[in-house]
Amino acid sequence: MLSIETYEVLKFFHVLFAIIAVGFNASYGIWLARAARERDHEAFALRGVKLLDDRFANPAYGLLLVTGLLMVWVGDLDLTQFWLLTALVLYAVAVGLGLFVYTRPCGIRSACSRPAGPTRPSSRRCPNGGRPWGSCSRSTSS
Repeated sequence: MLSIETYEVLKFFHVLFAIIAVGFNASYGIWLARAARERDHEAFALRGVKLLDDRFANPAYGLLLVTGLLMVWVGDLDLTQFWLLTALVLYAVAVGLGLFVYTRPCGIRSACSRPAGPTRPSSRRCPNGGRPWGSCSRSTSS
């Protein structure tokens, strides 16, 4: 009989969450490049990226932390080991950059890309003249 231990189950889910998080993040470049070529679909692409980020990638990153810490606990590992401590510091830096550097400019640009209406900021107040690009994504020029 095949015996699957708790550690292996946690490791399976840890790797699965990493694939989901990084895979969805990798797709954003494709979404944004397509939207850059077809300006009429910018708002749709940004809403799609936001949906994938809010519903799949970000929860998967949170679950990565949870499963990683559970693996440390179940595997009787020490958090002060260099590779674990380094991973946690890099995780904290990535979360900080995501919250304080990436989220705000993208929220402003996303609001600027919405169709005209009473809640849309004027293009003069939007970075890049109302275009939702810049620090949110790599510049694509073709």
